[in-house]
Amino acid sequence: MRWMWMVALIALMGCKSENKAPAAEGGTAAAPSAEKKLSVGFSQVGAESAWRTAETKSIRGEAEKRGVDLKFADAQGKQAQQIQALTSFIAQKVDFIVLAPVVETGWEVVLRQAKEANIPVILVDRGIKVSDDSLYTTLIASDFVAEGRMAAEWLAKQTNGKANIYELQGSTGAAPAIDRKKGFEEGIQQYPEMKIVKSQSADFTRAKGKEVMEAFIKSDRDQIQAVYAHNDDMALGAIQALDEAGMKPGEQVTVISVDAVKGAFEAMVAGKLNATVECNPLMGPLVFDTINKLRAGEKVEKFIQSKDQLFEKTSAAQVIGSREY
Repeated sequence: MRWMWMVALIALMGCKSENKAPAAEGGTAAAPSAEKKLSVGFSQVGAESAWRTAETKSIRGEAEKRGVDLKFADAQGKQAQQIQALTSFIAQKVDFIVLAPVVETGWEVVLRQAKEANIPVILVDRGIKVSDDSLYTTLIASDFVAEGRMAAEWLAKQTNGKANIYELQGSTGAAPAIDRKKGFEEGIQQYPEMKIVKSQSADFTRAKGKEVMEAFIKSDRDQIQAVYAHNDDMALGAIQALDEAGMKPGEQVTVISVDAVKGAFEAMVAGKLNATVECNPLMGPLVFDTINKLRAGEKVEKFIQSKDQLFEKTSAAQVIGSREY
């Protein structure tokens, strides 16, 4: 009897095994699950300038083109909101985080959380200061110090090394503001008659640029010979203030800025902005090319630099038609 019971058990096991087998020929087998979409969290500073808007459009557009699930968060210029966004990305288990940091410091805790969750962090357009560089994978950006130097060298040439300069700084604590100031100061060191008379933050916005320039005009109208703005939007605000004061920007007052957005080219064509140093915001393709390299197991440089150049008002009319931002 025992041997009969064993035969029955083997037969039963065989039936269960057959139930797990693929469908018979001519039937419909279960389709394999679709490959999971690449998920990327992007924390943006905000929309304070035409440059920032162009960067956002580039990254969002490239993500859509490549079928990437992009989770976008606008920090409205607040670091606390960026940290909250990164915490949310980590909880959602995204594959990569792209961060355009509001300021340089204060990222240790949240980036350590990302590292513990094995989520690579790619910085775009602005660097940070952390005790452990392994908390982020790479920085894709321009060399802001070099941009400042380029602006200083151009201005020294235009003014024969003699100018009272009024500086409009970017947001306090932001890498572009810190580095563009540093590069500019380095660039004018060899010219003792080039002096930054006053320097004040205008938060990278046109409205604040106008407001700060108005205050400069009110106190030092007869001393202002040159304006150096850390971005085009502040320069455009300053130009408006100079215009309203009858001070002829581009002629009586030499104005140079950074970014090379289309509005700056329009101001150069109008003769009111003398020059702008490019800082290319179209980072989408480079960001996702870098992500693809990392997914393939390739090593990437810690700093991936985008190349910049300087444009003058004399050639602006020939170039403006080709500008994408």
